[in-house]
Amino acid sequence: MPRSITLFTGQWADLPLETLAQKVSEWGFDGLELACWGDHFDVNQALEKDSYVREKRDLLERYGLQCFAISNHLVGQAVCDPIDERHKLILPDHVWGDGDPEGVRQRAAEEMKRTAQAARLFGVDVVNGFTGSSIWAKFYFFPPTSQEIVEAGYQDFAQRWGPILDVFQENGVRFALEIHPAEIAYDLITAQRALEAVQHHPAFGFNFDPSHLVHQFVDPPTLIYELGERIFHVHVKDTRVQLNGRNSILCSHLSFGDPRRGWDFVSPGRGDVEWDPIIRALNHVGYDGPLSIEWEDSGMDREWGAQEALEFIRGQDFAPSTVVFDSAYEQG
Repeated sequence: MPRSITLFTGQWADLPLETLAQKVSEWGFDGLELACWGDHFDVNQALEKDSYVREKRDLLERYGLQCFAISNHLVGQAVCDPIDERHKLILPDHVWGDGDPEGVRQRAAEEMKRTAQAARLFGVDVVNGFTGSSIWAKFYFFPPTSQEIVEAGYQDFAQRWGPILDVFQENGVRFALEIHPAEIAYDLITAQRALEAVQHHPAFGFNFDPSHLVHQFVDPPTLIYELGERIFHVHVKDTRVQLNGRNSILCSHLSFGDPRRGWDFVSPGRGDVEWDPIIRALNHVGYDGPLSIEWEDSGMDREWGAQEALEFIRGQDFAPSTVVFDSAYEQG
């Protein structure tokens, strides 16, 4: 049976949730992956207001929509990051506080624990998000960066996220790190190293998103085959590499949407992601969760693009075979 197709609301948080729910229901989506910002899902209200979770569920049910995961990327980013003024723009006031970096990191960690508790109350067992990283900015290894410095970064991740993951496990919820530049895991090798750092904690896995792999020249199906049951959730997102001899994959400090960039996000089906091998790999490892469209394309109207993306990915998804075809040749 084809997988449910949802829309991640992170890039739509400027719209009231009911407005967005009505739109995606009319477009034919099966559900929403709710972002923990805007008015889409508020962790503290879920824990403190008895009627909040029921009201959110009622809203979704009114439009025939399901929810399999919530996402708290923005707060998760602050758990391990070196904190600067950019974080103030993405964090709730109660997490930012006075802006003292260690205080921000600790409040972000507590908020992620509360996110696990809120997810349980809401009836979902996956929270997608970021971890941040104390060592991402040192990826180029100059000034010289020793493996001792790198290992200290992974230990910092383990020390900060270990207690968070324990709360996730206590609540029957799993945390799915989106493998992504600026995180503790941004390719297959770093994902495996992150798993080792938290001693393969049962609550820790990954949100697979091929758009962050292709421009790094990482093969998306290989990552699926290698991580297998640790793929807790899947984003449908695409990217186009546009190297021209003048730019690079580091993108020259240019904003998204600038045609001079070495790569940029585009609507699913219009980029360099090959979806057939991905669907086959997901079938092979037994992933039967939702395919959640995270729609980003600076050159396209988002409402038109989201509908096109839904039609495209429905045409790409298929169930695995239940027969061995050569067996038809066998004589009884």
